[in-house]
Amino acid sequence: MISMNKIRMILGILLLLQISCQSPPGETRIADSDSFRFSEQEISHIQKGYKEGAFTIKDVVQAYLDRIEEIDKKGPTLNSIIQVNPDAVQIAEELDREICEGRSRGPLHGIPVVLKDNIDTHDKMATTAGSRALRDSYPLQDSFIARRLRSAGAVIIGKANLSEWANFRGELSSSGWSGVGGQVKNPYILSRNPCGSSSGSAVAVSANLTMIAIGTETNGSIVCPSNSNGIVGIKPTVGLVSRSGIIPISFTQDTAGPMARTVRDAAICLGAIVGIDSMDEKTLASRGRFFADYTQFLKEDGLEGKRIGLYKAPLGNNYKVDTLIYEAVEFLKSEGAEIIEIEEISRDIVDGYSFEVMLYEYKDGLNRYFRSLGPDAPVKSLEELIAFNISDPIELRYFNQRYLEMAEEKGDLDSREYQEALSGMSKGSREEGIDRVMDENNLDAIMAPTGSPAWETDLINGDSFQLGSSSPAAMAGYPNITVPMGYIDLLPVGLSFFGRAWSEPVLLEIAYAYENGTRHRRSPGFLTSDQAGQIVDHREDTEK
Repeated sequence: MISMNKIRMILGILLLLQISCQSPPGETRIADSDSFRFSEQEISHIQKGYKEGAFTIKDVVQAYLDRIEEIDKKGPTLNSIIQVNPDAVQIAEELDREICEGRSRGPLHGIPVVLKDNIDTHDKMATTAGSRALRDSYPLQDSFIARRLRSAGAVIIGKANLSEWANFRGELSSSGWSGVGGQVKNPYILSRNPCGSSSGSAVAVSANLTMIAIGTETNGSIVCPSNSNGIVGIKPTVGLVSRSGIIPISFTQDTAGPMARTVRDAAICLGAIVGIDSMDEKTLASRGRFFADYTQFLKEDGLEGKRIGLYKAPLGNNYKVDTLIYEAVEFLKSEGAEIIEIEEISRDIVDGYSFEVMLYEYKDGLNRYFRSLGPDAPVKSLEELIAFNISDPIELRYFNQRYLEMAEEKGDLDSREYQEALSGMSKGSREEGIDRVMDENNLDAIMAPTGSPAWETDLINGDSFQLGSSSPAAMAGYPNITVPMGYIDLLPVGLSFFGRAWSEPVLLEIAYAYENGTRHRRSPGFLTSDQAGQIVDHREDTEK
């Protein structure tokens, strides 16, 4: 006889097969992600293929461009890519010739990369910040980070959609929505939100539309979308990576960073984009503190002897996330780490200081950026941008521009209010925040859940955050790395490790050892909410 559990299992398998073969109404059926030749491939595998002649850079780049067309632009229409690089194939051919001549620029030679569309490129792609005001804006030069990537041999195949103006435009916004690109979808369950503001960067990596991507973060904009899309994200120490040529929010908090499917790939990318830039004075502090090769810090036994603080403030909001974090704690302990519980890091008043700093620096930074576009800039000031949005039929359809208006009302950076907020934020988040906690407890790093499972996208009411842990590191300008921690009802959640300024090496060591020992990353299934519900219901029935 066959038991009822076996019958349920068989029925469940049949249900899964039926779901995988059905096309959502109105959508083109996509191939299973495993049918993509380069699905879930790491940089080392691609480089091995180039070396052995298994495929060319042109083959790889064309495959990713085809996949973008198939999955991002047709069904299931992820909307993660605003524009593709029309010269990508030609660039690939040039890099192929270099390989034929016995030349390689390093581990990123021939690797497809996508840039968040607030990062300047001097080519045939506009840099829009997702705003219709900049949809025809072509910067006069590459950003520092674009130059570094091109020099390393990476192929910039496109620009990623984002939360417009990096999600600092107005109230009740939906992460991943922009006037230029529309709403980015979460590739695990399409009705769910990708978080932001580096929404398209995270989705493109997770959905295998690129090998790696570059995101930017002021507070949470790399780690939150990495959390919601099941990938690795590195938010570096402010100053490790130049911000010149990146549309700004905050000179004090902004940074760019790599997003990848593995810690190793993210570490490879990080080594290619660091460096001193005379156009960004923050990078001067990184002298002697950056490395061309961060893979040297990836050790399987990297948890042995580490003292890691468990930051408990985000806990208690979602018991499912709490369950995963305590499972992570047990794993870390089993690998030789000591876990010390931390109740608080910074006082609440630091958040208020940060908001004031952002408003002041936003006005100053945007006006400087618009001037960098030259006399033909589509908009020449924050005031003009606000006026444009009022006149545009799309921009204010779903949410307002309150933060732009608040920034415009601020004075210059010599104002007393700004200077006091900057001083209060710096002291409260650093010497009285992370540095104090780590000194008192002799910690190597601090850990916390990165966020909760992705919420349903809601263009009317905006985002529905449950929890997050990005603020302490973001306000201090300190590094933060998130890696997949597990899944809740088919949706990924991440685990963050953060710590002192310039501590990327030890954070990478910890993150890599955790990733290597758990291997939580799964490729997305592009499910509708109904399909996901059927799978979850079946699992619950089977467990009964």
